[in-house]
Amino acid sequence: MRVTLETSFAGLKLKNPLIVSSSSLTDTPAKNRKLYEAGAGAIVLKSLFEEQILMDADNLLDTGTWYGEGNDYLEGYLRQHKLNEYVSLIAESKNICDIPIIASINCYDDANWTDFARNVEKAGADALEINILALRTSLDYDYGEFEQKHIDILRRIKKAVRIPIIMKLGDNFTNPVALINQLSANGVAAVVLFNRFYPIDINVDRMQQVPGKALSTEMDLGRVLRWIGIASAAVKKTDYAASGGIHSAKGVIKTILAGATAVEICSTIYKNTSNVIAEYLQEMKCWMESKRMANIDSFKGLLSMRDLNGVNTFERTQFLKYFENFSQ
Repeated sequence: MRVTLETSFAGLKLKNPLIVSSSSLTDTPAKNRKLYEAGAGAIVLKSLFEEQILMDADNLLDTGTWYGEGNDYLEGYLRQHKLNEYVSLIAESKNICDIPIIASINCYDDANWTDFARNVEKAGADALEINILALRTSLDYDYGEFEQKHIDILRRIKKAVRIPIIMKLGDNFTNPVALINQLSANGVAAVVLFNRFYPIDINVDRMQQVPGKALSTEMDLGRVLRWIGIASAAVKKTDYAASGGIHSAKGVIKTILAGATAVEICSTIYKNTSNVIAEYLQEMKCWMESKRMANIDSFKGLLSMRDLNGVNTFERTQFLKYFENFSQ
């Protein structure tokens, strides 16, 4: 039996479902070429961060004397400078990598990103991934405000470009399925579950806040499986990619069984180099041959919520009987 790993994600044809996610792994054309040669199915370029642009502008203001409009000028100048660099990254990566190259922005405000979207489309980006990762902690927060921000930004950018728009969501929503349904209705091509918050910790000896562990672990995969399993069964017109906790070929297979068509990997490459890409692909082929699965569609969603014979494991929130046989 001939096995193929080809899949479709956000309207893009991928030679396999392994997408290298946005990170310092993807911030130069040379790095992207190595990932392409290692077998990646697609690459998400390192995000352009709105927060970083604003911080850089503030730092420059702190070192000089500016008039009232100085901040606006600097923000505009830095935004354009970063955009020019990013356009070059897209064009050069496309020139040496014969796989989809996905641009990425990380925004948390209502900044106008339509010009950015138009420019990355002109530079040759195959799609645009949008991250709106933020915590809402204000006492006067209006319920639904954060979800609406996702929809508004999607609508605005959709009007500006024709390339597919992908939304990478955080896991801080009460009901991701309802949001995904609204995003789907407004033309999103795919969603990625989940974006990873900056980890924090506390050093009790120094009495200081310190960074937590930046890389994911296999323990993170459970929540991804849960929500892809639920969402892919409920909102079927949207493609799904899994992100977080994928550290083996089995992890990739699990997410596809739950309903994903692709996965975004990052931490496992940091830990094991890009050699894991070829390893995962070979292990996936062996598993598919053993299960007589000719292609990704043969097993995509076989274990999503809708196919569990009425036993809704994905929505189970308590242990119930699972630990009743355990004793100390």
